[in-house]
Order: sequence, then structure tokens, then C-alpha cells
Amino acid sequence: MADTRGRKIRHRSVDERREAGRAQRREVPLAAHASFDVAADRDPIGLLESQTPDRLPDLVPIRYGRMLASPFAFFRGAALPMAADLAGTPTTDLRTHLCGDAHLSNFGFFASPERRLLFDLNDFDETHPGPFEWDVKRLAASVEVAARGNGMKRGKRRDAVVAAVTSYRTTMRQRAKERHLAVWYEKIDYNDLLPAARERLGPEAFGRLRAGAARALTRDSLHDLRKLTADTGAGPRFVSRPPLLVSLGDLLPEVETDDAWEWLRRLQRRYRASLPSDRRLLLEQFELVDAARKVVGVGSVGTRAWVMLLLGRDDQDPLFLQVKEAQESVLARFVGGVSSRHQGDRVVTGQRLMQSASDIFLGSLRAETPDGTTRDFYVRQLRDWKLSASPELMEPRTMGVYAGVCGRALANAHARGGDRVAIASYLGSGQEFDQAVADFAAAYADVTEQDHAALRAEVDVGRIVAEMGV
Repeated sequence: MADTRGRKIRHRSVDERREAGRAQRREVPLAAHASFDVAADRDPIGLLESQTPDRLPDLVPIRYGRMLASPFAFFRGAALPMAADLAGTPTTDLRTHLCGDAHLSNFGFFASPERRLLFDLNDFDETHPGPFEWDVKRLAASVEVAARGNGMKRGKRRDAVVAAVTSYRTTMRQRAKERHLAVWYEKIDYNDLLPAARERLGPEAFGRLRAGAARALTRDSLHDLRKLTADTGAGPRFVSRPPLLVSLGDLLPEVETDDAWEWLRRLQRRYRASLPSDRRLLLEQFELVDAARKVVGVGSVGTRAWVMLLLGRDDQDPLFLQVKEAQESVLARFVGGVSSRHQGDRVVTGQRLMQSASDIFLGSLRAETPDGTTRDFYVRQLRDWKLSASPELMEPRTMGVYAGVCGRALANAHARGGDRVAIASYLGSGQEFDQAVADFAAAYADVTEQDHAALRAEVDVGRIVAEMGV
């Protein structure tokens, strides 16, 4: 086994690894994680603006419009400013593979290849090696910010934040006792969550969970066929709903369409080469028939994202693939230690390492785009039983339960990619780390609310253009 910087750790005894964690505690005391000092030259809006030159200019106002919806929406889109802030906090040398954007809305349910409904991290655009606590602090801060948006009182907010961090710490300590293969196979199955959820959630919240899971089982390619396409006589084709979904034919002048189709076919061939041989054989049974540009998420709005419609046996055998641009992780400028062939490969590697089960069509490619620029992409199914919660709509008890499950999933992911024994030893059996991170989360939520107000001020005076309601 090796950590994310390639240092071999398989020859260190468990006692040596525990001592590594204790040594880090002497260097960075647990209480130090409460610290967050606002840098004098801090410029979150400038950092956000630094990401715009390489994004599609007609979509950037949508990104800002979505971030203005609430402080939590701003937080979702502000991974880069938070990475810069975390770089100035007390930081351990206990590294693992990070999600890089581990906020509440980047967890959810999805289908495993065995057709089980699992709960885990589901967004890896910013994945990168780094200090374990950066992911924990982003998760904790997202709980605090979302809970404020719900109008939760201070004590209830803190309870939910502590639930997330305590769950992370206790899960990591449990994984530290287990064999390597047991850690690798660990999954959070929907059916296994039900008994505890029934006990801990109220009847209404438990009913919503069951109803959401039932809906998730319908969210597959056939669902997308009905939702995103119409029969044109030549078969199903995308129906444009600009600016969020624009078919290839509506996006480009007719004279450019043939060139774009040839580019998409080249892209598909390069992507196919990244798949294992059995998945390549499966993919080759489908034919590409249409494509559209699709706006997704909050922070990634403006990056190049396509959805491709492929048909198999007939018009009722669809496969929807999302082709999403992979840019440099927001963590890259603050930490080193990644050796992927390209950014798409970085995303795929991180997802396969951190996620308990990954999409069978997950792959990546590097290709020259029609504008002559070489860009990196990763590919996955558009939707496969996917279900995400709405943290801003949760009542306190539900928020605490959900935050705890997210903390557990994050610890499972970190245990696969780092030295779980050293991290567990560092965290200890008490709540000192939990309470310190809760203090950090409260301070960071204050700053997020100020940053959200600063973005609104920039929009109000016309220095930044935001398109609302999309």
C-alpha cells in the first residue's frame, strides 16, 4: 500500500503508524483546528473571477445567478476560495485522496453495478491528494451554512455539525481496526440504513426517504428518454430548452454541424479506449445518434459539458452519457502530489479510489476541441438511480442524521486512500477534534454569508453579470 504521494507504508507496523498520528497531534494540536483567521489580502470574488476566462462566456452569468440564490448556493460554487482559506489554516501532514468539494449536496444515492442503491460521495471534479481535515472542514462548514439557511437555532446547528465530524472520527477509528480488504469492500447500502433511519427520523422524514428512494429507482436512461427527447420521425432526439439544454443542431450553424459530429465521434473513440475490454464491448453495441450541451451543477457551470444519446437494440434501449470537462482541481495550487496523465484521468482515479462502487461507464479522455484547444474530459452515465437530498429543506433531526451518514461515507473514502491508522490515532477517542471543527464551521459560515453579500453587491453595481432563475 502507498499513500497519495507514493510513499510506501505497507512496511510500517501498526504501532509505527499510530505513533505517526500522535506525532502529528504534537505538531498540530486538535484544538488548533478551530482556528480561522481571515487573511488581509483575501479576495474570494477575485478568485471566482479568475476561473471565468476558460469557461463558456454565455454560461458564466448562470453560474453567478445560481450562487446568488442563498449563502449555501454560494458555498457550493466557492470551492476555490475555500481551498485558499484552508491553505492558511493549521494543517497536518496526514494526507489522503480528497474529494476536494465534500459539501452536503455532493453526497447521495446511486446504483451500484450489482443494482444496489448505495449512499456515497458522488462528485469528484476537485478530487486531489491533500490533508484529510480539509474535506472534513468543508463538510462541516456546509452543514453549518445549510442549517442557517433552514433557520435552525445555534445549538441545533452545532449538534448537526458535531454529528458529521463525530461520525467521521468514529468511523475512521473503526476502519483502522479492520483488514485492508474489509475497508475496500465497505459500502453504505440503502436497505442497511432503513432500520436506524426509521428509529431516528420522524414519520414524515422517513416517509420522504422511502418515497425518494422509490423515485431514484425510476431515474435511469428510460426516464431521461422521456424527459429530454422527443420522437422526430428519425427516432428520439434532444429537445432544446436553452440555455440549460441545447441540442447540437440548435447550438451550431448548419455548416459547422458536420465538423462537430466528427469531433464527437473522435471523442467517443478516445473515451472507449479508456474502458476495460468488457465495457468497450458493451459500449460498441450502442450507436451515437444525438448530442446536446447541458448546464450542470453550480460551481462547474461554464465548463464544457455534453450529454450524448446512444441507442442499442431499438429506440427503447437508450444510453445517456455525460461528457464533462475536467479542469485543474481547485486544490492543485495549494498542495502537490498528483501524477495523473491528465485532468480527466485524475477525476476517474479519484472516483474509483474514494467511491464504494463506480459507474460501469466511467472513463476519460484528452482531445482537441473544435476551437483548437486541447481539453480533458471524463465520462459517466447521466443518471443511474441518482438521488440527492436538499439540505436547505431539512428540519434539525433530519439534518443531524443526514450529516452523520455523510461523515461516515467520507471516512470510508479517506480510509481507502490514506493511512487510516495514523489518522485515527491523531483524532483520538474524545470529542476535541469534533468541537474544534464545529468552531471552525461557525466562523467559516460567517465569512460565507459576507462573501455571498459581496457577490450580490458586485452584481448590483454591474461589475458582475448574473442570470437569475436558471
